[in-house]
Formats: sequence, structure tokens, C-alpha cells
Amino acid sequence: MTFSIVARDPATGDLGVAVQSKFLAVGAAVIHASAGIGAVATQALANVSYGPRGLALLEAGATAVLAVEALVGSDPLADRRQLGIVDATGRVAAHTGSGCSDWAGDLAGDGFSCQGNILVSGATLDAMAATMADRLDLPLPERLVAALAAGQAAGGDARGQESAGLLVVRPGGGYGGQSDRLMDLRVDDHLSPIAELARLVGLHRRYFDQPSETELLAMDRELRTEIAERLARVTGLALDAGHPDELWAALERWAGRENLEVRMVRPGSIDRMVLGVLREETGG
Repeated sequence: MTFSIVARDPATGDLGVAVQSKFLAVGAAVIHASAGIGAVATQALANVSYGPRGLALLEAGATAVLAVEALVGSDPLADRRQLGIVDATGRVAAHTGSGCSDWAGDLAGDGFSCQGNILVSGATLDAMAATMADRLDLPLPERLVAALAAGQAAGGDARGQESAGLLVVRPGGGYGGQSDRLMDLRVDDHLSPIAELARLVGLHRRYFDQPSETELLAMDRELRTEIAERLARVTGLALDAGHPDELWAALERWAGRENLEVRMVRPGSIDRMVLGVLREETGG
């Protein structure tokens, strides 16, 4: 009923897992990851304890292969379980029990493992693996979602679609640098969950990515005048472009209301996306 992928990004060391299924809130059961340790997907007749136990084994020094062996070796229902693990170095291992419903199998690549059960055919895993190998230009979250989309296009879950999930971890990658959750997104019930997951990734980028230097515009007098006029329309405040500190404070307050505070990185410079949102709100 499920197809998933676990992977390590060779460029960043980020670890991630993504999943789609004809099953309510599949991400809540299947996906587990911890920065610098590994990522786990547990499915079929999912043993959800495989997630925390697998990560604990990896943290204690086990490789992905040893972790899989330990988990399934102690499980009397291992023939009905499916499992994929990637460790912090990119080594992968998987298990597909002989009792998993057809079509079921797993497919490993360089730094990733795809696994699925109750699939239309093995073409789903082939398409996922090809996407992971070919789209190294994409950041890991987008590449994982692209792999899900490719798997779905190749047949996917034989019963259809319902939910999807994505978890990508990085040390200090969470909001405010206080967790490792770089992206933690769920689509629990939707007619097109993978497409919706892709939309949420885009929103996450909009709200939480810090802009690069090339995305920042210096707030010269002309731009400050425009910003003051537009902020006045949405806040009702009389703002003076000749007082940059007051203008910046007002801009920060507005950006916080729009959940764009992460993009407010330096007084005197405005992120192009923040400016675009302000322009959208005030008539282009």
C-alpha cells in the first residue's frame, strides 16, 4: 500500500525520507530520521518501533545493514514487514518480507533505497531510482518529492493515492536553529497528495529559506519611498522614507505578520520575495 525512499544528500549530508500511500496520514507511521544519524522508512504491516529503534542502533554505531538485520531478526512478523534505512555515511539497506502483498520489493542506489508494496509493478521503484540518480541538481527535499512523482507516474500504489509525507533533517536546520527538522511536511488526506506535498515544499521555501546576498536589494531612497507608501496602505501608518530605522521596524512587524520574518536578515536590505509579497498585497 506504500512506496517510500530514504536518502542522503552527498553534497550537504542531509538525510531524508519521503512516502506516499493509499492510507490515512502515512507520514505519521512510516518516516523517521535524525540528523547525523540516519533515516528509516517502516511500512507494509508497519512496525513503527523500527523507526526509533533503528535510529538508536545507528547512533550506537551500527551500519544500515546491521540495523536492518537486528530489527527484522528480532521480529516474529518480519515476513510481513518492509523497511529501508540509510545511515549517516550514505550506506543503505532494506528488507521486504516474503509475506508482503504483491507487487513488493526494494531497490538500492548510491546513497538511497526505494521500497514499495501493493504496487502496480516494479516500474515504480525503477522510476524513483532513475530520478534520484538523474536529478542531483535538485536539493534533497525537491529530489525526494520528484522521485515520488516519478514513481506515481509509473504506476504507484495499486489502490491509488491518499497521503504523503516528507522529512529532511540537518543539524540545527529547524526553525530558529533549535531542531534538526529542516523540512517536516505531511499531506494526510488528499486526492493528489504528491502534488500537494510539492506545493507545501514551495511554501516552506517561501517562508523559511534565508535569502542569499544576490536576493537582497539595497533600500535606497527610491525603494524606501515605495516601501513606505505600500506599508501605509496595509498598516494604516504614516511612514517617512527619510527615517530608515522606523521604516525597517514597520517592515519587520509587517513581515512577521506574513510569516516572512526569517527573510528579514539585515536592516537596509530587503529580500526580493518579501518585496514581491508586499507588492502583491498592494496592487502589484
